Amino acid sequence: MRVSLMALALGAATVVGTAAYAQGDVIAERRAGLKRMGEHMQAMKAVVDSRGNVQPLAATVDDMIAWYQSMPGRFPPGSDKGDTRALPALFAERANFETINTNMVNQLQVLRAAAASGDAAAFGTAYGQTGQTCGTCHRPYRMRAS
Repeated sequence: MRVSLMALALGAATVVGTAAYAQGDVIAERRAGLKRMGEHMQAMKAVVDSRGNVQPLAATVDDMIAWYQSMPGRFPPGSDKGDTRALPALFAERANFETINTNMVNQLQVLRAAAASGDAAAFGTAYGQTGQTCGTCHRPYRMRAS
């Protein structure tokens, strides 16, 4: 019994330690994810500009949807310190940030439907709207790069 309790205590310490470690990496993880989202947008722009086949982009948009669905959790309390471009307003206006993020997920679903349909014109329109939706978060909540 004593060994089991000790193992349980060590396991709990490991979980706590892992959670603290993950918290420490949250800024790096979200930066990498947001960079990947920007790369996705650039890749899609190339297809829009060339009037290429948009159907294969559905998988890219799926990745974006999954990432943005997880995005609010990537800004936990305390992650406003350190090497972050998140402005304090993001944390102070959390409900608005989450609403904007929900709007982004909804817009990405429109973009995905356009990709799946193969309609390049509809995809181009949805792509432009997606870019505008990105801006509704960047302007109030993202520090400009210097």
